[in-house]
Amino acid sequence: MSAVEDLSRRRGGREARRALRSRPIPMAEAAVRPGMVGGQYKPLTDHDMQRIHETALKLLETVGLAQAIPTCIEAMVPRGAFLNAQGRLCIPRSLVEDILASCARNFVLHGRDQRHDMEPSGNRVYFGTAGAAVHIVEAATRTYRESYLADLYDAARIVDNCDNIHFFQRCLTARDMITGHDLDINTMYACLAGTSKHVGTSMVDPAHVDECLQMLHFIAGGEAKWRERPFVSQSNCFVVPPMKFAEDACRCLEAAARGGMPVLLLSAAQAGATSPAALAGTVVQAVAECLAALVYINCVVPGAIAIWGPWPFVSDLRTGAMSGGSGEQALITSACAQMGHFYNLTVGSAAGMCDSKMPDMQAGYEKGVTAGISAMTGINLMYESAGMHASLLGFSLESLLIDNDMLGSINRNVRGIEVNDETLSLDVITDVCVNGPGHYLGNEQTLSLMQKEYVYPQIANRMSPKEWAEAGKPDLVERATARKMEILTTYYPDYLPWEMDQVIRQNHDIKLPRSMMEPGDPRWA
Repeated sequence: MSAVEDLSRRRGGREARRALRSRPIPMAEAAVRPGMVGGQYKPLTDHDMQRIHETALKLLETVGLAQAIPTCIEAMVPRGAFLNAQGRLCIPRSLVEDILASCARNFVLHGRDQRHDMEPSGNRVYFGTAGAAVHIVEAATRTYRESYLADLYDAARIVDNCDNIHFFQRCLTARDMITGHDLDINTMYACLAGTSKHVGTSMVDPAHVDECLQMLHFIAGGEAKWRERPFVSQSNCFVVPPMKFAEDACRCLEAAARGGMPVLLLSAAQAGATSPAALAGTVVQAVAECLAALVYINCVVPGAIAIWGPWPFVSDLRTGAMSGGSGEQALITSACAQMGHFYNLTVGSAAGMCDSKMPDMQAGYEKGVTAGISAMTGINLMYESAGMHASLLGFSLESLLIDNDMLGSINRNVRGIEVNDETLSLDVITDVCVNGPGHYLGNEQTLSLMQKEYVYPQIANRMSPKEWAEAGKPDLVERATARKMEILTTYYPDYLPWEMDQVIRQNHDIKLPRSMMEPGDPRWA
């Protein structure tokens, strides 16, 4: 056989394998899918978790939280909470234990499309966005600019095309929105216009919560249908660490829970600044604050759907600046995930951020370490796992696509290795070695497992150096930019059909031009 014939045969085999890899496959058979089961990494021992639990309970009973609003006090005091001499609301152990015994568990977080429903319980892992970045990273020019409402809509459309990003929480602040009302209403609208995955957002005024609920009832087809399948959750920073209620956020929290909206009980202290520099102490404070919120919301609305959200962040103690890409971030996020499992609660926390300002090598290792390690704990909902830069100040649309590849690889590690009679491959090894051909490239098992066992990147390339040079030496960010533009100039989902949208616009002050939601978007003309 000539060298040319051998090369041709190898290329033909490679093309055949590519065709097999790209053929449609049911999600249930895919190498990775939403809700893979983790739990392999455990930085805390059982004894450690018990000590954190006991210390958190002692904090709640002896220190309590300041600035409880009247409705919070009215709901909790009859259940056993009390105001101490300093006016702080203290929560006895017995009340915490009562709520832990009766609070909602094993609930579903719905997408508008049922395909995107999530069951975030046990050690099932889901990846999503989050944050309030105030800048967009312009990777092509290596610059930052203010983030706008159209950028949020674009991010939602891109996430709708990312199989390994399972939910879309507001990831940036629309700086072109002038008032809090404009921001709250239009943030939710832009998210819903761009994706049918579960959406998370936040509100700054309970009146805005009520207006958002009115819009959601209309989109869902009525309040009853909304309450049956609530597809938007509220991210609520109910606390100003350390141990002080955020009054406006608490009012929004109550309005959301009463309206049937799932709530993320989010405590976001920064170690060394608003929580102890000792990592264990930071975890204790986050656990205590989030237990307080769980008691609070269940006293107001028993059985409220609540995601337990300890989100402690890390400081670079040399400067006091936040360091979202640090190894310590992976540790405290993982510890909080373990504590969520300790209580058998649905736990959501943040990982996958980076300190790097651009999608570069630093961003890659920071995101890989924090997201990879945290996912292995079996964290149920990993927020801020894609797109974030500059410790939450910058957001990159290109990084959404790059991180989607990364999260696929991480999810494959979460899944682990299945060991059974078939995968041990005794008969396959015997046949190849005894009967030939001495390799597994064309083996029936190899072909059947190409998509079921292996994950393939969409943006990263695995070319040989020669192939890479012949292809023009493609750069990762350039490839992500090209894919971004392909999506943004061709993908216009009709999640808010024209007739529905006209009614929404008649009743709410929607700022996103309809022209940006249809082919012919003037931005890309």
